[in-house]
Amino acid sequence: MLKLLRFLKPYWWQIIFLLLTLFGQVHCSLKLPALMADIINNGVTAGDQNYILSTGLLMLVYALLSSVFAVVTHFFSARVGAAYSRDLREEFYKKVLSLSISEIDDFSTASLITRTTNDIGQVQQAVMMMLTMMLRAPLMGIGAIFQAYQTAPDMTWTIAAGVGTIVFFSIIILGLALPKFKIYQQLFDKITLIARENLTGLRVIRAFNNEKHEQEKFNHANGELTKVGLFIDKVFALQDPLISLIFNGVTLLVVWISINRFATDLSYVGNMVAFVQYASQVLISFLILTMLLVVLPRANVSAGRINEVLNAKPKIHWKPKTAGAPAKTPSVEFRNVDFIYSGAEENVLKNITFKAVTGETTAFIGSTGSGKSTLISLVPRFYEASSGEILINGLDIKNYSEDDLMRRIGYVPQRGILFSGTVKENIAFGNPDATDKEVHRSARIAEAEGFVERLTDKYDSHIAEKGTNVSGGQKQRLSIARALAKHPEIYIFDDSFSALDMKTDKKLRESLREETKDSVVLIVAQRINTIKDAEQIIVLDQGKIVGRGRHLDLLKSCPTYREIVKSQFSDAEFKKEMSNA
Repeated sequence: MLKLLRFLKPYWWQIIFLLLTLFGQVHCSLKLPALMADIINNGVTAGDQNYILSTGLLMLVYALLSSVFAVVTHFFSARVGAAYSRDLREEFYKKVLSLSISEIDDFSTASLITRTTNDIGQVQQAVMMMLTMMLRAPLMGIGAIFQAYQTAPDMTWTIAAGVGTIVFFSIIILGLALPKFKIYQQLFDKITLIARENLTGLRVIRAFNNEKHEQEKFNHANGELTKVGLFIDKVFALQDPLISLIFNGVTLLVVWISINRFATDLSYVGNMVAFVQYASQVLISFLILTMLLVVLPRANVSAGRINEVLNAKPKIHWKPKTAGAPAKTPSVEFRNVDFIYSGAEENVLKNITFKAVTGETTAFIGSTGSGKSTLISLVPRFYEASSGEILINGLDIKNYSEDDLMRRIGYVPQRGILFSGTVKENIAFGNPDATDKEVHRSARIAEAEGFVERLTDKYDSHIAEKGTNVSGGQKQRLSIARALAKHPEIYIFDDSFSALDMKTDKKLRESLREETKDSVVLIVAQRINTIKDAEQIIVLDQGKIVGRGRHLDLLKSCPTYREIVKSQFSDAEFKKEMSNA
């Protein structure tokens, strides 16, 4: 928790002003019981109405000042707390965006969402309480003890007894509840994960008529969360009645002790009233501190989870500035590249070596799990190669700055990812300065112009979250248009034509060939027809390159490729292809 307090540094002057108003509030609050004692001892008992009126007006002034100071204190604590959480959330989100794909997988998306929302909210609440209650309670408690001793030194022991009892029960309550806080946060992560999976996979759940099973899974997780939450709430539910019992007990004890003094000194009534109020302030201060002992451990757990992310050391280190001079002619080259996923037992890619050059299409094909998408993901450094070298434009990928590398790459993922906004905003996502002409041209090349023009608002039509209001093929075409609008040196198509019909696929590839003649094109595909015209086809099997060449050459030389072709073509088509080879 202390590590996160560095985010308060920009607001030091507001915190100082807050402390000054806090001192003012405490001072005014401590003056009121003493003034009340004066009214009773010097005004009521003497029948001096003028004294009662003048002292009463002074009490009113102090009460108003205390209220003003309280309002100002809470205003600045809320202001600082909101700014603090904003800065922390921005830093946290910036850190999440800097993480590699493997690091995000380690934390899990659901957990990162919970940390961004619930955990930062817990820390914000704790900081706001620290700026007000945590500072006010000790000041008020110490000041009230001093004033109580000045008022009735012979009864100060009653306050010590009350405080000791509060501390004793607070330790028991916290001892029962603290171990459950971390468990509660973990269960909160779990229920967020289940809810996220169910909402994103709702179509699959309904298609397989599995709503009952998913409901049971959610209910089980929800039940565990509720059980732990109820235990924590039940433990802390003991706090209020115990505090009330202690408070009333101390008050009765003070009154009982004071009764014996009234017989000889009637003015002691004012002292008793003031002492009871000071005792109340002391007990309330310690009650607030015990409340903080509830909030702070929970916030400390949340702070630990936030610090896990903020302190995560990136597995991929980027140069602040590209070191070296990349060649002007685009190229992608792998030299003896191996890759293994964290925690896996064997390499996914083994000794991968090839070179893709400008004006040519390099395609990757192979069975499921052969490593095609993994290989493509190494080019933009979504993952780091375990060994070997990857060169972009003749320069090792590790020597690039992140901005420099990413501006050279136009990436189209396997699943078309769209963002909430307009069609135009999605196409211009990688090139915010793109003109309407560039946007329309990119849509036309990607074979998206036809369906976009049929939309009500055309390029200003709204795209829903994750593109749920367009089809899979339309998402892919808009994703391709987005890459084209960027005008990159390297195009990466990760099975990006799978949702297109054969006719659209063919027209799109013909349009792309002209558009990408000055770029490197890397394509992962499952369909032979998508890649048969590629200048270089690389066949993968169990992470190794087992074939390399053009379509007809591979039909003769690569059994794995031949099997893939045979599985997709009819017997007559296959015989014809083989005869051409």
